[in-house]
Amino acid sequence: MTNRIYAGRPADTFDFQSILYQKADRVATITFNRPEVLNCVNYAMLVELATAFHDASFDDALAVVVLTGAGDRAFCTGADMKEQQQFVERPRDYYKWMGAFIEAHEKLRNIGKPTIARLNGIVVGGGNEFNLSCDLAVAADDIYIRQVGASHGSVAAAGATQWLPLVVGERRAREILLLNEEIPAPQALEWGLVNRVVPRAQLDAAVHELAQKLIAKFPEIVRYTRQQLNFWKDFSWHMTIGHARDWLAIHNTSTEVLEGVQAFQEKRPPNYDRLHVHAEEDRSPEYPHGAPLRSCPHCAAKNLPAQFDFCGKCGGKLS
Repeated sequence: MTNRIYAGRPADTFDFQSILYQKADRVATITFNRPEVLNCVNYAMLVELATAFHDASFDDALAVVVLTGAGDRAFCTGADMKEQQQFVERPRDYYKWMGAFIEAHEKLRNIGKPTIARLNGIVVGGGNEFNLSCDLAVAADDIYIRQVGASHGSVAAAGATQWLPLVVGERRAREILLLNEEIPAPQALEWGLVNRVVPRAQLDAAVHELAQKLIAKFPEIVRYTRQQLNFWKDFSWHMTIGHARDWLAIHNTSTEVLEGVQAFQEKRPPNYDRLHVHAEEDRSPEYPHGAPLRSCPHCAAKNLPAQFDFCGKCGGKLS
């Protein structure tokens, strides 16, 4: 009798809300299913992704896993910025969010089966890190790939900084991560970010063809080949991801992240100029209103910004 602990479950027995999960003809298809927000990733989705990856790994009837996005506008556009706004106030919660992000990637990379990223729309930020976590990628010819961290107040320290130099080379990785420019599908193919680029109408056929080629291989040999191929990705990831998790959580208290989040909320470009401070200016780029060094002589409130003239608690004039 089969021990069901070590077997997969029927896909329709999962009550997923943020992803779609399908199994057919030895292929599992896992879909980012938040098209109304360009398939951006929130905590609930990360938990569901990890669950689906775990199940697909355990299901011996499956030979290939395809990761894609719902709709035709986006594969995945990274972290949900509305959810990220709360982490400005509670950065320790970002540490927890990052734990779920890390677990999802660990499950995906160590799934034991070849994985294909079906890039059906734009691939932005953390979405590209999911693309890089997959073994192969097939893209529609009208999509683009883009990293945005340096423009939006974050660091691509959970996959992109570790893996892009391995995939596209050092100089190109620096260009992608520092300039944050769109990389059209043909350029992504030339640089090695994807394996195939096809007209949108042929995307499913191209993914199916690739999956069939992978199915016709010895599963244990494929699994160990992937394990060996993952060496440098695993090495760079495990040497840095714990540090990145802590640093990113702490960095959520910074002025740069605050400006990036506020710019997103207000639908405006970030004000980069005010973060570049000349030595003669009497202010700090780390604090919008000065370091929290002052105390109120009237109500004894502490940690008031150095540039405040009046107490924000009682309204008294600061000496």
